[in-house]
Amino acid sequence: MVAAVTDLVRLGFFSSIYPMFKLKNIRECICLFAVLCTILRLSVAEDQEFMEEFLKREYTLANPYHGLGFSSSSPWDLTGTAVVTPDHVRLTADQPGRQGAVWSRIPLQLRDWELKVHFKIHGQAKKNLNGDGLAFWLTKERMQNGPVFGSRNEFTGLGIFVDTYPNADKKHDVMVDVDGKQIWKDCVDIIGLRMPIGYYLGASSATGDLADNHDLISMKLYQLTVERSPEEHLLIPRVDSMEQFNVEIQEEGMSGVQLFFTLLFTILGLGVLAVVGVIVYGRWKENKRKRFY
Repeated sequence: MVAAVTDLVRLGFFSSIYPMFKLKNIRECICLFAVLCTILRLSVAEDQEFMEEFLKREYTLANPYHGLGFSSSSPWDLTGTAVVTPDHVRLTADQPGRQGAVWSRIPLQLRDWELKVHFKIHGQAKKNLNGDGLAFWLTKERMQNGPVFGSRNEFTGLGIFVDTYPNADKKHDVMVDVDGKQIWKDCVDIIGLRMPIGYYLGASSATGDLADNHDLISMKLYQLTVERSPEEHLLIPRVDSMEQFNVEIQEEGMSGVQLFFTLLFTILGLGVLAVVGVIVYGRWKENKRKRFY
């Protein structure tokens, strides 16, 4: 400490603050520096303790990813093609036919919480030639691969899907800022969602014929303090009102080509029916005449 402060004094670090405090010697500078360090250390410690009361580290995945994927002390598991880098967890690389996931080992026992997720999807493909996407999970099941963005298609719990494949139907997008202009649009707002405790957090992704890098940078879970009346013990997830999921889908009209062929086949069909009718009527008249011979 003394050597470091002496070096700073030699470099003129304290020359700018010396007139303000009117210090007489280097020893007083050292004492002042030590006091400032102590105050700063206590302030930082208090802030950390305040944050730790809310940030639940056992349910948080963030850099540095100590022991992730190979240590028994890590609260997270990796599956499939997921790999750890210094900056992120790459669930799937920009290659076709990949599936990867990360799952918490500790079931979530909190009733009121907030999850903040930081992720990045990017690749070398041209516009509208990317896929498939990723999903975030809070489910009873864990570590089970499947066709839904790298996880199973039958699950109990909550799944949030970020589908990057350019489907024809654009009516069901999520809150996104795909252009990076900080203009966010709501994707979905579900109210009255009630989840049991004891489910597992996870994130998974998949690539098909089209591919992207799906990078998970962090998942941070914060415990919330909410004043509310006691609730019954939930055994399965539920939503108070299912009407909020009703979506009106407008059917698109036929194109000009479809209309042309529809009319053509209709006319041909009516023509065939007319010919068949004439033939049947002619045979009926002929059989009627034979009865009088």
